[in-house]
Amino acid sequence: MSDTIAVIPKEPEVTEHHDHPEGLQHHFATFEQQMDASKIGMWLFLATEILLFGGLFVGFGLMQSKHLEAFVLAHHHLDKNLGFLNTVVLLVSSFTMVMAVHCAKTEQRRKTLVYLLCTLACAAIFLCVKYFEYSHKFHEGLLPGHFYSHKGDTVPDQFVFFSFYFMMTGLHGFHILGGMVAITWVFLKAKAGQFNREYYTPIDMVGLYWHLVDLIWIYLFPLLYLIS
Repeated sequence: MSDTIAVIPKEPEVTEHHDHPEGLQHHFATFEQQMDASKIGMWLFLATEILLFGGLFVGFGLMQSKHLEAFVLAHHHLDKNLGFLNTVVLLVSSFTMVMAVHCAKTEQRRKTLVYLLCTLACAAIFLCVKYFEYSHKFHEGLLPGHFYSHKGDTVPDQFVFFSFYFMMTGLHGFHILGGMVAITWVFLKAKAGQFNREYYTPIDMVGLYWHLVDLIWIYLFPLLYLIS
């Protein structure tokens, strides 16, 4: 008699499958957890931005105390009206960005798109105004460092002011461009209907970034245009 071994087929393992909601990354359990983690990361990033511009503010203050008369005279070459216009434009853009975030989390897709477009329009207006300001400076020779060629100065070292002017406003302008790219990205996501009451993290993070860009200009405007 031959020995036989009965092979009992194994029953397939039953695995529970949980549907992962769209927009919720796999390493987060809930949308709230994802939002909190994203905000911590964004605030850390914004802190580095504050340190970056803070160093420039400190450097400006030190040079202003050393070349006070030159800084006071140099700032008269700036157009306060254009600076004020850009301030108003960015304040309006902050409002439209807040409304875009609000509409995204209340599932008002059409209004979200409109407010995002308004924010982009404000950013474009800001850069257009800056273009005309820069064009005037280039024409007058009011340039940074050894490129400075303005004639008729009664006080030397005004190039130091314009070195900081172009460095600070130029860096801020690049942040505006970066913000426009980010807003365009969330605009496309909103247009595709990817935001709802639970998931609106990207647009909220872009909103935080945009408010910082606006806040930096609120400090730059009086610092550069309203020196007394």
